[in-house]
Amino acid sequence: MPPPFTLLIDPLPADAAPADFSSTFTEVDASAPALRVGELSTQRGDGIFETLGVVDGHAQEVGPHLARLKHSAEICELPIPNLAQWGAAISFAIENLPKSGEFSIKLVLSRGVEAGPAPTAWLHATVAPSYGHVREAGVRVVTLDRGYARGTAEHAPWLLLGAKTLSYAVNMAALREATRRGADDTIFVTSDGYVMEGPTSSVIIRHGDAFATPAPSGAILHGTTQQSLFEHLRGEGHVADYRDISVAELRAVDAAWLVSSVRLAVAVTELDSRAMKTDASTTAAFNRFLMLPRG
Repeated sequence: MPPPFTLLIDPLPADAAPADFSSTFTEVDASAPALRVGELSTQRGDGIFETLGVVDGHAQEVGPHLARLKHSAEICELPIPNLAQWGAAISFAIENLPKSGEFSIKLVLSRGVEAGPAPTAWLHATVAPSYGHVREAGVRVVTLDRGYARGTAEHAPWLLLGAKTLSYAVNMAALREATRRGADDTIFVTSDGYVMEGPTSSVIIRHGDAFATPAPSGAILHGTTQQSLFEHLRGEGHVADYRDISVAELRAVDAAWLVSSVRLAVAVTELDSRAMKTDASTTAAFNRFLMLPRG
């Protein structure tokens, strides 16, 4: 079963504990039809997902990704996922992936079909894109207004800002806008001038020997890769804080990175057409650590 491949998952109640979870998985050829026309994930983006990196046969940060899947389900009022079942599905996929190279596993849980009896769930495994060059060369970034101020998530929880939902049309539109402006990626900022995150990444900055990332809130997805890096940095004696970061501060930092599960750490080399300071040795150290088995 070489990649890409898909496992359809028959989602179990959160507390179910069968002797063998594998009976709840159905292997599907990645090129074969698998979803119904009435599926709400495709019709409305009504679902949640997680993407895990796999390096040399090891799925990275499984625990944090599953915890975030559960958190997203709670926010979106979806059935709470059976984390043991999802963990077993990941293990099943890993057994069928090559033991060397980089791969990606996406977990998806949707509300199912209109008036359907149950949610729909699946796992998709594929070869990861080649990010070696961008990890070394970095990315040019533009800041884009996300359209709301700090505190919006607390005032309007129905916007689902803290959930990793399938509704990524805005994120993809932001990346297209970055391309139109001659850049590679985007950092979202609040309408009152504070850094949030990238469309598919977390933001980390460095001043001297101190690192920081925007303070977790209902509007910022808490990045699993960023958390792992912060634990590593603190273990090496560095300061690694969560706090508000203004756009003005971002423009004056000693270095900045976008970090994510599959692309890993890439340096911001240009921000809004202005050159940024970079730290090649720290970028390389970040990626050496992120390639190690963890989580």
